[in-house]
Amino acid sequence: MEKETIKKIFDFLEEKEGKKSFLWKLLNDEPLTEDDLHIKGNLDLGFTKIISLPEGLKVKGSLYLRDCTNLTSLPEGLKVGGKLDLRNCTSLKSLPKDLKFGGSLDLTNCTSLTSLPKDLKVGESLVLEDCTSLTSLPEGLEVKYGIILIGCKNLKYLPIGLKIGGALDLENCKSLTSLPEGLEVGGYLDLNKCKSLTSLPKGLKVDNNLHIKKTPLEKFSDDEIRDMIKPGFIVGKIFR
Repeated sequence: MEKETIKKIFDFLEEKEGKKSFLWKLLNDEPLTEDDLHIKGNLDLGFTKIISLPEGLKVKGSLYLRDCTNLTSLPEGLKVGGKLDLRNCTSLKSLPKDLKFGGSLDLTNCTSLTSLPKDLKVGESLVLEDCTSLTSLPEGLEVKYGIILIGCKNLKYLPIGLKIGGALDLENCKSLTSLPEGLEVGGYLDLNKCKSLTSLPKGLKVDNNLHIKKTPLEKFSDDEIRDMIKPGFIVGKIFR
């Protein structure tokens, strides 16, 4: 779509709504008012060429930034009431320390992301699939539901005492050599293709099934694995 055509669309919306859109101002470096920075519903900026977002942005609903491949960072003080969707933001390297959001955090294929802020609180699920530069999860991480880390091939460390309300999917985390003491998983635990994982920690608690296909753990019998983690437990079956 040509730029002139896009401008006509925004001009029409301006005439209809009585103001220019947040996106138009952002893309054209026009000044933003205090009212512009307080979004009452959802804000969808996905598939745009934005490089950054303004400080003081507050979104009452969800914030969608999928495929914003030029986005390198998020502003300090960002508050999102719902979901934060950052899928395929391949230039994003980190998140602000004071980031607040109420729903899920989806960072699928954020290949430049190297770390997450300490004491991060996730109101629903945390998705980090194919975050290939990520080497660890932070201390103080709290996730209400599940964590998906499929294909995080450089992940080496999970914090001691990590407790997850839902599933923990670590499939194909090839560099992971151990799981932390005090790990509690409210759903299934998927360790398929974790080729460097040779043992499980004592006290491990899994409230559903354990998956160990194509790992060194396959050599152990089910009874040996359950003995290995005592006084912990696996409620479900062990799949290999």
